[in-house]
Amino acid sequence: MDPKKTLSVPDLGTYSLHGVSHSSLNIAKEIPGFRGSNDFILTETRRVSIIDTAKDTGHWCQRKYRQIFRKKMLYKRMPILNWLPKYSMEDAIGDLIAGLTVGLTIIPQALAYSGIAGLDPQYGLYGSFLGSFIYIIFGSDKNIPMGPTAIASLLTFQIARGSWQKAVLLCFLSGFVELFMGILGLGFLIDFVSGPVGSGFTSAVSLIILTSQVKDLFGIRAKGNTFVEIWISIFKDIHNIRVGDTVMGCSCIVILLLMRKFSSIKFGPEDDNEKSWYHKVLNKIFWLIATARNAIIVVVTGLISHALIQNGYKGSLKIIGDIPSGLPTFQAPPFSIDEVKNETGHVIQEYESFFDMISFLGSGIIVIPLIALLENMAICKAFANGKPIDATQELIAIGLANIANSFCLGYPGNGALSRGAVNNASGVRTPFGSFYTGVLVILALLFFTPYFTFIPKAALGAVIIAAVIFMIEFNVITPMWKSKRSDLIPGISCFLACLILPLEIGILLGIGVNVIFVLYHAARPKIHMEKRCTPKATKYLLITPDRCLIFPSVDYVRNLINKQGIKLQTPVVIDCTHIYGADYTAAKAIEMLLQDFESRNQPIYFLNLKPSVANVFEGAELDFHVFYTYEILENAIDLCKYRRESRVV
Repeated sequence: MDPKKTLSVPDLGTYSLHGVSHSSLNIAKEIPGFRGSNDFILTETRRVSIIDTAKDTGHWCQRKYRQIFRKKMLYKRMPILNWLPKYSMEDAIGDLIAGLTVGLTIIPQALAYSGIAGLDPQYGLYGSFLGSFIYIIFGSDKNIPMGPTAIASLLTFQIARGSWQKAVLLCFLSGFVELFMGILGLGFLIDFVSGPVGSGFTSAVSLIILTSQVKDLFGIRAKGNTFVEIWISIFKDIHNIRVGDTVMGCSCIVILLLMRKFSSIKFGPEDDNEKSWYHKVLNKIFWLIATARNAIIVVVTGLISHALIQNGYKGSLKIIGDIPSGLPTFQAPPFSIDEVKNETGHVIQEYESFFDMISFLGSGIIVIPLIALLENMAICKAFANGKPIDATQELIAIGLANIANSFCLGYPGNGALSRGAVNNASGVRTPFGSFYTGVLVILALLFFTPYFTFIPKAALGAVIIAAVIFMIEFNVITPMWKSKRSDLIPGISCFLACLILPLEIGILLGIGVNVIFVLYHAARPKIHMEKRCTPKATKYLLITPDRCLIFPSVDYVRNLINKQGIKLQTPVVIDCTHIYGADYTAAKAIEMLLQDFESRNQPIYFLNLKPSVANVFEGAELDFHVFYTYEILENAIDLCKYRRESRVV
């Protein structure tokens, strides 16, 4: 056997990793009581040629090709292939009921959310049917009905600033980014949005949406992109408050909140088997009223508005106005905006190229996909019942749905938690429930748009306010305060930033604060120190860091170990059980630490050093001693003391 590849272990059980290649098999055999990670494999170093690298790359490409183009992957990326062959009559009935129920919810929401996005009401309906059909094929969760949401609408308003061309292009680009992220498997990015940051963002958005509807509730004019700007504008025009709109809006909010409670009203005995048929009918009627409350309010207030106009009270309520009848023209999203002049020849809309539009949309192209994934994952987790969730597949599904919606003049959308709850409560069985929802939206566009003209804006504002008021997450404050108060800092920072600044900047700031906290904890690992004695009464200090050694923490750890070493003047043992990784900066810091101890003629040892860390240290050409049992370690400490005392004598 080549002596260079053989690990010679002294009677102390210590070995040096300086400049030598080793075999873990030899270590395991020659050091009794070997203890460490299952990944403890030190391989012999070899030179890799360019030809070997090319061959390895070719093999990797072949493996990836086989993984992508196989039946299992096809079924994973097209979930319809899993449930469609098993589709039954019970599934069809459940999907039909749920799809129609969600359709009654999504139509008034789409009309209302268009106002939040700063667009005409029809654009919300345009983005509510084709994406639903696409999600049937690629969607992984039966509870998600695609369409406009409050958060996506507000982001669209702040990014596109009321331009339908930019909103439609934003839908296309955000869908493309979502699809690209899904193909690359970047669903893990959602992990960077912590719970406190997500709660702060959602709560801030809810307040901004609520604030944006105050103008319609009171019948006044107000504009602005942020919470502060909108309230300043509201107070400037508060003297023009309209009595009719205020009474209508406030009444609708109260009625909607009362109707929401209808679903909790139960008639008859608690046991469903003991209920009579009329008890079941009454319970179903009250549940249907609670579920379709938005549609009921919109229809009733529309009739009231129509009656007032017919009786000569045309200006008593502000209405949404004419909505174009029929389906939108299927066409590519606008990649430029043409110049528009008025009758006198003045330019009222300058020409904007594709790159001008992208520059205008800015970071919103990235932020909207992240928020869409955040919302969809919230729905999936709410109804998953412990089942695993594929974030990558959700990105692919909502990406393709948004790309399709952009060809129908839709603006960005995704699943909404409120509609997901309605879908789940309605007994949806498969994603095919979205088919009936999409068909109902198409029928509304074809036949009912003339009647939408009379819907009061105050009623739509009330629908939004009654929905988003429950999105404000007050309930997370107390648990965070009791469990870990520092989590409130990134949450509150994100909340305040989103209220003061544009949303995309606010969420990025919240994530940034959270990352700073993570980096701080990485830079300040917990270090446990314990004074110990060997069986021969030799004192030594055992130091146990609780995490990996990387560049933010190495100076802190080095200084702390040095300080304690100088203070106690005993041998120091670094227990590396929890150190699962290290980098070059850490290796150089350890090198200086070894030099510091050597200059004081003070022993320092390593215990349970993992191979990945040992490889890093070896690459930096460090000369150090490592042990894997306390017995051999303490024998080494005793012998070192004996040798030092012998030299003194």
